[in-house]
Amino acid sequence: MDDITALILDDHHAFRVGFARLDDADGEEQLRAVWEPLALHLEIHADAEEKILYPHLLTDSGGEDAEEETDDAIRDHNKIRDGIVAASKHPIGSDPWWAAVWAARTENSEHLAEEEDEVLPDFRKHAGMELRTELGARWIQFYAEHPQGRGLDFHNKDPKKYIENFGTP
Repeated sequence: MDDITALILDDHHAFRVGFARLDDADGEEQLRAVWEPLALHLEIHADAEEKILYPHLLTDSGGEDAEEETDDAIRDHNKIRDGIVAASKHPIGSDPWWAAVWAARTENSEHLAEEEDEVLPDFRKHAGMELRTELGARWIQFYAEHPQGRGLDFHNKDPKKYIENFGTP
């Protein structure tokens, strides 16, 4: 069974590939075919992290920077969501649509780098393999239980309230 950090990295790779495919898409039909699944995957991924990874990071597996890293991640997720929402308000391929997609892409790229360079190494250092594989199984189940994001509410979260709710075991 994969540990959660490997599954998160798999998603990160998929996001990079998705944005590269968007660069190569030609016309509204191709842009839609690439963007809509990519945007949905970004939303599901953020929700999965917020429900599975970050609560454990805050309670016992994140090290001394867990609160700061979590606050930053929730803010990043909110900015990515904002870009997705903004893109949905414009015709696909229009200049305002591209601007919103670019905002989501830029924020996502920064978020992936921070998570890969700070959050995931800290988590690996403080969480045993048993917990990581248990959370990996929960990650896979989360995706199975929410095909196409069914049942999920993709809304911004208040980082302070999030940390208050999950910051104590």
